[in-house]
Amino acid sequence: MVKLSEKIGYALGDAAAGGIVWKVMSIAFPLFFTNIFGLTVADTAVLMLVARMFDVVTDPLMGSIADRTQTRWGTYRPWLLFGAVPFGLIFALLLYTPDLGPLGKRIWAYTLYLLMMVAYTAVNVPYGSMLGVMTSDDNEKNQFSSYRMVGAYAMGFVTLLSFPYLQKMVGGTTQHQYAVAGAVYGLIATLGTLACALLTRERLKPVRAEKFSLKPFANLFRNRPWVLLTLIGIGMNFFNGFRYAVAGYMFEYCLHGDVTVSGLIINYTVFMTFGELTCMLFGGVSPVFTKWIGSKRKAFATALVLSGACSAAWFFFPMNPAYIYLMVAVVMITSVGVGIFSPLLWSMYADVADYATEKDGFSSTGLIFSSGTMAQKFGTAVSGSLVTIFLGMAGFMSGTDAATGQTIITITNEHSVQNMIWALFSLFPAAITLVMLLLLHQYPIRK
Repeated sequence: MVKLSEKIGYALGDAAAGGIVWKVMSIAFPLFFTNIFGLTVADTAVLMLVARMFDVVTDPLMGSIADRTQTRWGTYRPWLLFGAVPFGLIFALLLYTPDLGPLGKRIWAYTLYLLMMVAYTAVNVPYGSMLGVMTSDDNEKNQFSSYRMVGAYAMGFVTLLSFPYLQKMVGGTTQHQYAVAGAVYGLIATLGTLACALLTRERLKPVRAEKFSLKPFANLFRNRPWVLLTLIGIGMNFFNGFRYAVAGYMFEYCLHGDVTVSGLIINYTVFMTFGELTCMLFGGVSPVFTKWIGSKRKAFATALVLSGACSAAWFFFPMNPAYIYLMVAVVMITSVGVGIFSPLLWSMYADVADYATEKDGFSSTGLIFSSGTMAQKFGTAVSGSLVTIFLGMAGFMSGTDAATGQTIITITNEHSVQNMIWALFSLFPAAITLVMLLLLHQYPIRK
């Protein structure tokens, strides 16, 4: 029987990576790079796309390396132990705006962003892979996965809710506020990652391949459950990625700034916090709901229908802050579905890893879980890149004045930009849920 302290310890790993680092990268980075740091829309889009092509190589490679790691601390845990400090430090530097011209800023952003992707991969791929060696009990795997999602959403809730108040407390320029926030959240992410490594155990030994070969990579593409689940994972992160990446623009240009309700400052991070809280609650309910409905696949499909329907309905809401209560309510209902299907994805990756071990005769757990991390980064960052591309097409432009170093924002067609923002938060995610449902229908593992 696994102790509660270990489940909490495992949750702290994704509280650090998913609840702090990835949450800020998903929701704040597109707006940060265009409106605060001073990159052009084109530079921001290319930055995220280049990083994704980089991850196509580094994520599977990291999974394969992790599978072959042998130390006194285990197979996967040492990557968390020794990767925690670089992980938090690079994140902090990425939210710092140097006093450089357009070229210098571009070099800084590209270098730090790519380093952040390396650090995230080196920590998060082994972290996800640990689920395959901590227990052989399927119910306990579901519980670990559920704790992981609750940890991520709980810390996401704290991070996003505290963001505007931390900014207000720090004061000064917006660039200074983001730099201090990066340092604070980076430190917490480091401590959470270290705590995860120290509180968890690896009980099972992976069945290792005798020597390095490309066979595990080739086997993946003959593994039908893996192919389908990876495509579903990409879709899930496109769904979340569009909504998170465009939320800041939605408050800035559709609702015309922060909305204050009974003393509560509702900016774009606080607004998405309502969804984080709901995801945290229903992430904990996910194993119970799955057991009640009969299978992971059915639970996943039901949650997708709920989230997709709510996203489609959003498009017909007025762009008026007077409807903020309705908007909050629908975001929370949408997040009921997200909270249920998010932990299921990682539990299903554990099923795929077991299937691959039985089929191939050796473990490729790290490689398989790396594809989940790759799907996360690919879906989130490409959706963020597409958001900036679509906004540019609609008439939004940004950049840095070479003489003064100030960020310049120009909107050539306000109505077009507003409609694009509204659709990116609603119709785009709704369409993605339909694609995911079609893929899920073909998924063959019936656990």
